[in-house]
This record gives sequence, C-alpha cells and structure tokens, in this order.
Amino acid sequence: MTHVTEIAAHEFWQEIYPPGTFPDDREFTSFYVATLEDGRQLRLPIRVLADGDRALASLIVNQASFAVLDSLAESLAEKIRPMRIDVIAGLPTLGLTLAAAVAQKLGHRRYIPLGTSRKFWYREELSVPLSSITTPTQDKRLYVDPRMLPLLTGRRVALIDDVISSGASIVSGLSLLTACGIEPVVLGAAMLQSERWRDSLAAAGQQWAARVFGVFATPMLERNAAGRWQVSARPKT
Repeated sequence: MTHVTEIAAHEFWQEIYPPGTFPDDREFTSFYVATLEDGRQLRLPIRVLADGDRALASLIVNQASFAVLDSLAESLAEKIRPMRIDVIAGLPTLGLTLAAAVAQKLGHRRYIPLGTSRKFWYREELSVPLSSITTPTQDKRLYVDPRMLPLLTGRRVALIDDVISSGASIVSGLSLLTACGIEPVVLGAAMLQSERWRDSLAAAGQQWAARVFGVFATPMLERNAAGRWQVSARPKT
C-alpha cells in the first residue's frame, strides 16, 4: 500500500487512485480521501469554515485534470443514463464544465448553459437570485437564454452542478426552470458535500431529494482535541 501524506496545493484533483492506495483513516490533516463507489480514491483539500472548528472537503472541477474530469463525467453519466435524459442544463460557473462533459458522455450534441451574465436580449423575468457556498457575498442572478427554452420545454432535463453543498445553487436552478414550466427529472453533481442540501431541497419540494445523483459524497468535518479533522457528529446546520 502506498501512503502519501503530503501534497502541494496545485496537485489536488489531478489523479484518481486505485482502491486501497490510502488507508481508511478516521482523522485527517491537510486532505480528505473520498472513495468512489468502485473503491477508487480521490484526494480533496480541506477548507475550513468561518467558525474555525468545521471544514469541508473541496472539489473544483475546472481545475481538475482532464482524466479526473473524464472519470467523474463518465460515472455521473452512467448513473443517470437509465433516466433517458434528453438534454443537460448546467449551473454556472463550475457546473458548466461537468455538465458539458456529461452531455458528451450521453451522446448529446449540445447542452444548455445557464448563466450569470445578462445579455441584452435576456428577460429579467427569466432570472432568479443566485448564491453558493463558495461565493456567499456576491449578488448575482441566474439567467436562462430565452432562445434556449424550446430545447428544454417538454424534454427530460437533468440539471447539473459540480457540487451540491448547502443546496442554494441547485434550488436557484430549480426555481428558474420551474418558472419556465420545466421540471427536471434529475439533479446531478460530482460531489454531494455534507447533508445540508437535503433541507434546502425539501423546502423546495419533497420529490427533489429522490432525484439527486452524485458520483461520491463527503461529510462535514470538525476539529478534534488533537487538532485534526474527523467526521462531524454534530447536527447539520
């Protein structure tokens, strides 16, 4: 077994390792080891939250190697393939990278990128406020290009983001599509980050949690008495 303990910041998300490369640790220091369903492993940096006592494992797919992105997209595509998806809609910004790759894996010719940049032909009623855990202080709106609506209306749509964490971004996407008369059949992500998204989705509708598909999941972490990180036993907040 190879056990590498150190990794430079720019080396994260560049390789998926064979099963058993890293031990099944209960404590973590500089990185968290996520395990995919087939046993392969991915090292993720640990990001400390504002309270200093809790942290999350981080994934930024547009900084991942092509090999890692390809593997995550393939895994998500296979998970949602039985749902007979007609079109993929992607959430900005990082979700667009994954959404495009998943659409290609499903054999689609294109995908529909939602956006935060308002083009002059966009309509304000086809937008909703947008926030995320990585950009909580930015005042943004999420738009759909009105020209793209015929590609979404009456189709089996998958709404994809890179990570589902607090649930704020995916709920914004749902709100926008619902306002357009579109109800996604799948909500997809590479990583399901903690369990906090469940309450947000439940508030949007009891049906949504059952439509969530992720390649892998990571827990909320908390600092222990030794200063290391372990899976949090506290209720989600």
